[in-house]
Amino acid sequence: MKKSDFYFDLPDELIAQSPIEHRDHARLLCVSRMAGALEHRYFYELPDILSPGDLLVLNDSKVIPARLLGIKEPTGAAIEFLLLEKKADDIWEILVRPGRKAMPGTVVSFGGGILRGEVLDILEGGNRLARFSYDLGHGDFYALLDQIGLMPLPHYITEKLEDNTRYQTVYAKDRGSAAAPTAGLHFTPDLLNRLDEKGIDRAFVTLHVGLGTFRPVKSDNIEDHRMHTEH
Repeated sequence: MKKSDFYFDLPDELIAQSPIEHRDHARLLCVSRMAGALEHRYFYELPDILSPGDLLVLNDSKVIPARLLGIKEPTGAAIEFLLLEKKADDIWEILVRPGRKAMPGTVVSFGGGILRGEVLDILEGGNRLARFSYDLGHGDFYALLDQIGLMPLPHYITEKLEDNTRYQTVYAKDRGSAAAPTAGLHFTPDLLNRLDEKGIDRAFVTLHVGLGTFRPVKSDNIEDHRMHTEH
């Protein structure tokens, strides 16, 4: 299969740059399994579409503000870390931009110095291994991320996210994703209550969205593309 087989034109003006005011007012396309007919609905109508005994499986992974904008010591050059996977206490696999400025031994300061990261090694594929250090007086590592980290939005979203909670599902629980499991962003507490009242069953899985969501398919033959693992 060729990558070109999957091409379709999506004009930039049709890509929403900011969240809709009410999560559950997003549009919903329904497809009839029997007839193949298409119907345009809204997400808040989900309880009217599903039947008692149906099962919704939701991903409760929580997005971390994994994008860190920092300053290289001592040159002051701008550098960006994207946290991908925790390897050990305070040691993470990261994506770095620009990579040429992040050789082993490079130290980067974030948030005016409340968090520092040292590049330890270059991994296969160009990712880095970095160790972070911080003063516990400012809180633990995740508290610092909440304070100075940014949500790693897809490249086609150019507007600044004003509220980090809008890139988080309302039932998110276990930290670990580098990007939101976006199919669940449209649920609200009220909608979940209405689904309960309708008798719609619910189950949770935890799948942390990782590097694969940021890496485009570069191989012309998509079967040659290497998929990255997720946990």
